[in-house]
Amino acid sequence: MNLSNTAAEKIANYLLQINAIKLKPNEPFTWASGWKSPIYCDNRISLSHVEVRNFIKIELSKLVQDNFKNIDAIIGVATAGIAPGALVADALNLPFGYVRSEAKKHGMGKQIEGDIIKGANVVVIEDLVSTGKSSLQAIDSLKDFGCNVLGLASIFTYAFDEAQNAFDKINCPYLSLSNYPTLIDLAVKKELVKPEELSKLNEWRKSPSTWMQ
Repeated sequence: MNLSNTAAEKIANYLLQINAIKLKPNEPFTWASGWKSPIYCDNRISLSHVEVRNFIKIELSKLVQDNFKNIDAIIGVATAGIAPGALVADALNLPFGYVRSEAKKHGMGKQIEGDIIKGANVVVIEDLVSTGKSSLQAIDSLKDFGCNVLGLASIFTYAFDEAQNAFDKINCPYLSLSNYPTLIDLAVKKELVKPEELSKLNEWRKSPSTWMQ
């Protein structure tokens, strides 16, 4: 179950207001993968804005609590998912840990940080889901460790079919507070997007890997 459109729109509005999300369909950003993108999203900026941070904490906690039962721990995905994950764990009075992209090459050599036990029912927290690749890698690492992954919740998703199909393939629920279609609808209402730019923004989500190539 996702948030009501009103709540999803409020999240999108907050992210636009604090410049956590920037839209530039005519001057696209370049991702590390080389993909061109009309949107840049950095939800870590929300941590510096108390009202926004608290709203995200409350709504993300509700999303987790309403959709998952018998949770033993909340797990953030390093690095951007650590802070929102810790906020959710605190709000729900649950243990917290986080998963690294790879095991440390020194010390204890851990990949799963925190006092998380094998067999624990965990919910994974991400700040943003794009293709889902890094999220799925984190889920695989948690499963290899011995955790039972109940699902994943994020602040924002680009709502790519590729990501949804990947989560469906491993039968892992994937929920988000807000999403790209809601954001674009809001940007049109607020006249942040010109009518001639709308088609570019819609085309990008249909085929992000080939957009403007």
